[in-house]
Amino acid sequence: MRVALVCSWLNQYGGAERVLEVLHDMYPQAPIYTSVYEPRALPDFYRQWDIRPSFMQRLPLVKRKHQLFLGLFPLAFESFDLSEYDLVISNSSAFAHGVLTREGTAHVCYCLTPARFLWNYHAYVQREKVGSLARLILPFPLHYLRTWDAAAASRVDSFVAISHAVQARIRKFYRRDSTIIYPPVNINDYQPADEVGDYYLIVSRLIPYKRIDLAVEAFNQLGLPLKIVGDGRDRAALQAMARSNVEFLGRRSDAEVRQLYARCRAFVLPGEEDFGLTPLEAQASGRPVIAYGAGGALDTVVEGETGAFFYQQTPESLAEAVASFDALACDPHRIREHAAKFDVAVFRQQLGELVEREYSSRYGGRMARGLMRVVAVK
Repeated sequence: MRVALVCSWLNQYGGAERVLEVLHDMYPQAPIYTSVYEPRALPDFYRQWDIRPSFMQRLPLVKRKHQLFLGLFPLAFESFDLSEYDLVISNSSAFAHGVLTREGTAHVCYCLTPARFLWNYHAYVQREKVGSLARLILPFPLHYLRTWDAAAASRVDSFVAISHAVQARIRKFYRRDSTIIYPPVNINDYQPADEVGDYYLIVSRLIPYKRIDLAVEAFNQLGLPLKIVGDGRDRAALQAMARSNVEFLGRRSDAEVRQLYARCRAFVLPGEEDFGLTPLEAQASGRPVIAYGAGGALDTVVEGETGAFFYQQTPESLAEAVASFDALACDPHRIREHAAKFDVAVFRQQLGELVEREYSSRYGGRMARGLMRVVAVK
């Protein structure tokens, strides 16, 4: 079985990279093709992998400002020679599903989402505070990129969506059906604590679409303690608006984050996520989630049992949900049982079976279970 991995970019660390880690663990011999690779932004063990960046790797500033080079990404992914491989799995949030494969290659796309900046352009530029000059220029290249993106989707043999929200976007933007397989959480890494503290918790990159500003404003009103783990370009502005009850902890070790999950009163998710791993990590720790009622949270939070929703994306709506929700009334063991449905073992089984079906349909069932090694494209 000849397999390769291809991903959108590897210059930041988040949920997409954690999915890639499980895929690589499933198929460790597969090389990873990507547009741009910045080892300093990723855990050290990535340096042991066979990562093959595109020609974009040699461009100045691209590792830190890849957004400046959007027009080159289609060319970068189409430049990869994947003709020697029998199977490609694309783990794609943008562009990676557009790789060219030969007629006999099976291509499964694990779609994190159709690119937000292409298909939800107006909301994206509003949250990113794009300047007036850029707003005049951007529609022209983005029109070309949307056309390419939709055409590239036709090259995929089988789409997998990470949530019902993403499944709906795939159907609308790509006119394709998809199977839902939820991203993996290693449930055994998280355990409930014997005692719970009085603080609420956010674990997130501090960037515009995460809507951490809503949580800061809401907890300014409530006066309740809120701890925020993570870093990003919005941190200075968020700290400037926060009162003393809102504490910014920056980046913390995995062990520290697990302790914070287990002891928080409740986890807060103020933004709309395509799926959202952190709410499930909190639930695996036995703690409920207060989430904006849209996107992936609708797949992962059971209202009244493992958390609560607020439905207007305003500080007032979030503050009301926090004030009215009795987090201590939720059963930690029931919450953890729910999170177990999203365990890494479930992901491995479901994705492995889907890939085997796709490969077998193309190669006449000649593959024995467990012998294949897969290409992951992100």
